[in-house]
Amino acid sequence: MERDINNNGVDRSRTFIIAEAGVNHNGDINIAKGMIEAAIDIGADAIKFQSYITDELTIPLAQTAPYQRLNTNESVQRTMLKKLELSENDQVILHDYALKKNIEFISSPFDIQSLALLVNLGLNIIKIPSGEITNIPLLRKISSLDREVILSTGMSSVKEIEYAVKVLLSNNLPKSKIWLLHCNTEYPTPFEDVNLRAMLSLREIFNVYVGYSDHTVGIDVSLAAVAMGASIIEKHFTLDKNSDGPDHSASLSVDEFKLMIKKIRDLEIILGEDRKYMTKSEEANKMIVRKSIVAKTNIRKGEVFTSDLLTVKRPLSGVCASKWDTYIGEKASRDYEKNEFIDKL
Repeated sequence: MERDINNNGVDRSRTFIIAEAGVNHNGDINIAKGMIEAAIDIGADAIKFQSYITDELTIPLAQTAPYQRLNTNESVQRTMLKKLELSENDQVILHDYALKKNIEFISSPFDIQSLALLVNLGLNIIKIPSGEITNIPLLRKISSLDREVILSTGMSSVKEIEYAVKVLLSNNLPKSKIWLLHCNTEYPTPFEDVNLRAMLSLREIFNVYVGYSDHTVGIDVSLAAVAMGASIIEKHFTLDKNSDGPDHSASLSVDEFKLMIKKIRDLEIILGEDRKYMTKSEEANKMIVRKSIVAKTNIRKGEVFTSDLLTVKRPLSGVCASKWDTYIGEKASRDYEKNEFIDKL
């Protein structure tokens, strides 16, 4: 398969796998650096963080989501988010660290100031989280950038996605740089709410690259998404599933993520190309298991070939059985003994 690499260096010829660090660093830059190292070790194409300023993201008394409350014992978003926030300097350090380690650094901006930081850092890819799909000022700012844009569509109707894409296309952003991720924003997502075929609907409706942002337990749904044609898989991972924080319990361990990537790469080999052909491994078997036209009984010269006189048997050392109709009705040019290959006409 030929490599399809765009100007920003994103390889579209295989599944683009994003190791979602999110806020699983717990606001600790050293843990975040360790997550970059782990993402490299497991073979991810990119690592993704979240860029936000707590005071710009939420009003003081906004409540946490049920899953957040369950995993953090925090009832107020601001308190939880402040603990998990990375400073601008932290993000600069992490970006430079990832750059030095040769892994794509991505972050999701939740406000225009955070977006400006990511643009100044020179990020190739801007990831828009599901919760910002209705943030028109942010989308409009992103529409003026010459960047790859990945838009998660959790909690969204088709009409909302249509409007978001319309805003993204309102400036200089070409449609070819938009990726849509099917997503469900419950952590973890129940299997009955995955609705994976919606990913294919997004591809058909919007004619863009599509993928899946996976919040389910385990790796099976991500593998199914790849088998169905996902161009991107985004999945949370953690260095410690038992750590305090909203997303650790629904994230993969490093070993689980490594296994998922191995299986995805195996799947890509299995899926192959969109054309049918005989493979090299089959060539040796072809002559053994296909059949030739042979004499069903002894045949005298001049007799007319009929189904009473001819049959097909292995191996393919004579005339291929596919020529059957050509030989019925022809006359034998010589005598044949039973099971003798019929000569070419």
